[in-house]
Amino acid sequence: MTFSLIGRCARTGQIGAAVTTSSIAVGARCTYVAAGVGAVLTQHRTDPRLGPRGIELLRSGCSAQETLDALVASTPNARWRQLAVLDVAGNTAAYSGSRVKPEMSEAPAQDVCAIGNILANARVPAAMLRAFQADPSALLAERLLYALEEGLAAGGENGPVRSAHLLVMERESFPLIDLRVDWHDTPIAELRSLWNRYAPQVNDYLIRALDPDDPTVV
Repeated sequence: MTFSLIGRCARTGQIGAAVTTSSIAVGARCTYVAAGVGAVLTQHRTDPRLGPRGIELLRSGCSAQETLDALVASTPNARWRQLAVLDVAGNTAAYSGSRVKPEMSEAPAQDVCAIGNILANARVPAAMLRAFQADPSALLAERLLYALEEGLAAGGENGPVRSAHLLVMERESFPLIDLRVDWHDTPIAELRSLWNRYAPQVNDYLIRALDPDDPTVV
């Protein structure tokens, strides 16, 4: 009962992910992103081991499709898994095993891939894809969050969502943005509220880490 997407900003090189589900603390299990490397989503009977394994395959030079193929081939229970991979060039690939519950679908494209399972309808990932692509000049975090909102508006999952996560990496080893709602009656709206509060401070937190002597930062 999860819908999510990974995306890349061709303008800035930022890579990120957004996800929501009916269970608690989805951000602890499903979203894996590395700056200058790519991203992996792992969901439906989620195996969190597949995220770091996929990132290492991408780091070794594998493309999105090669990484996905290797993950599926090396996973005994792949039929239960739903995966998406994005590489540093913006290529994407998606997989839904034979035991992934309907409605489920995938919407892969250049620089973005949306996936979902146990959805209200199979149109949800396509709605997320269109939302992400609507304004390429917008901040990546905004595009990811807008896509999550549009996925919910298109029907969302087959039941209420309770947790959500927004993750964006840029150039550093630590996240540029990492906002989580672990349990809430309206987690996507709560995530939007957190983003609206955090957005004006993103650069300040980055400068504090890289140049704490910078006089422009309070």
